[in-house]
Amino acid sequence: MKVNHNALQLEENYLFSEVARRLKAFQQQNPDRTLLKCSIGDVTLPLPSVITDALKQASEEMHHAETFHGYGAEQGELFLRQAIANYYSKRNLTINPDDVFVSDGAKSDLGNLCDLFDSDNTVLLPNPVYPVYYDTNKMAGRRVEFLNGTKENGFLAMPDSSQHADIIYLCSPNNPTGAVYSKEQLTEWVNYALDQKAIILFDAAYEAYIRDDSLPHSIYEISGAEYCAIEINSLSKMAGFTGVRCGWTIVPETLVLDGASLHHMWFRRMATKYNATSYIIQRGAEAVFTPEGQKAVKADVNYYMENAHILKKALQTAGIFTTGGDNAPYIWMECPDNLDSWEFFDKLLSMYAIAGTPGVGFGTSGQGWLRFSSFGTRETILSASELLAKL
Repeated sequence: MKVNHNALQLEENYLFSEVARRLKAFQQQNPDRTLLKCSIGDVTLPLPSVITDALKQASEEMHHAETFHGYGAEQGELFLRQAIANYYSKRNLTINPDDVFVSDGAKSDLGNLCDLFDSDNTVLLPNPVYPVYYDTNKMAGRRVEFLNGTKENGFLAMPDSSQHADIIYLCSPNNPTGAVYSKEQLTEWVNYALDQKAIILFDAAYEAYIRDDSLPHSIYEISGAEYCAIEINSLSKMAGFTGVRCGWTIVPETLVLDGASLHHMWFRRMATKYNATSYIIQRGAEAVFTPEGQKAVKADVNYYMENAHILKKALQTAGIFTTGGDNAPYIWMECPDNLDSWEFFDKLLSMYAIAGTPGVGFGTSGQGWLRFSSFGTRETILSASELLAKL
């Protein structure tokens, strides 16, 4: 028996697990101090009643023989796939419900999509970026190359025609920097992918936070993307489903690479390895896309964006350079005094009991930066901001 030695190349601890470990140690050593947690991107508002009512109704259905549901469609129930397709139509996009695949969240799909691709592929990642992209491909033994996002380019890495890539990960709005690609920039990426005969895996998990109407919410707003892109989205941050778990991936039937239909491959993979998202959860997800549901979840998104505004204003008062916070729920701040990411994380924690997330955990280009999440309670955000303004 041999283990997968590629998996042994990963950092000992996943970024957010290491943050959690340090916070736990801090609280054990300082039981009387109130931890102001602005680190992990977990939501704090409860689910709106329109969603919980749908979950209760679906649970009640499971109690009666005539409405009981057993195994569902691996791809997801049509009522939810149609609701998701209708959601895209509001941006004048025509998405076939048959191209929508329901899952338990974006993180799972981002990792599981690796099953479709040979290990002999070159993966191109913006740097800094969500750690799951890197970790899952290193586990699979793929070559990983980077395009650096920097202060100078607004943390929006752009393609280099001299650099070859087979699999491209894009996250817009970006986690951790909060930067958002324009239509012109995404057009350049789509043209690059078409030229390279590459696939774009487009993580749109934070699209609900975009405030600038000129910015694209979906890769499919770009002509030609249906021939080179898979889009992944989630209800975790849009609708507070971090503890409920539901997301979706769009794999168009027009997407044919290396002579194979990725749509059919993904369908086959789901049928083999996934027994469908819970019917109860899918009914709750369906409620998100009703008029009442959209009104409720948009109110929650506005709450978190106001949190972001409060954090950003405090850091600006302190003279700290930041990005994000305008069209994303994350604030990306430059560490003062030339401190590296973990040094500033520890200093902020010990001095003010404020927890952020070290930027270097998202890639080498994140060294010297820290990410703040706006998903805390208003009380936490206000308390942290009062202290941050004094930095």
